[in-house]
Amino acid sequence: MAVKLRLMRMGKTKQPTYRVVAADGRSPRDGRFIEIVGTYEPRKEPSAIVIDNAKAVGWLRKGAQPTERVQKLLEQSGAWAEFKGQ
Repeated sequence: MAVKLRLMRMGKTKQPTYRVVAADGRSPRDGRFIEIVGTYEPRKEPSAIVIDNAKAVGWLRKGAQPTERVQKLLEQSGAWAEFKGQ
């Protein structure tokens, strides 16, 4: 099972919020997931990013692959640097 860290869309029409989740790569975007790692609210000023770094680093160490957007969010939260050992 290939695990991905990716965004899951939530919220009302034209008012998106996202969950950062660990999910099987074969499941649909808003389908089943394994664990919620954090949230991302792009409509706030500035954007609200809440990521549980311990969970994120744990999944990355187990081999989970983040999408491009999630990798940027992890870099902003500091989880990516923690994973890389910097």
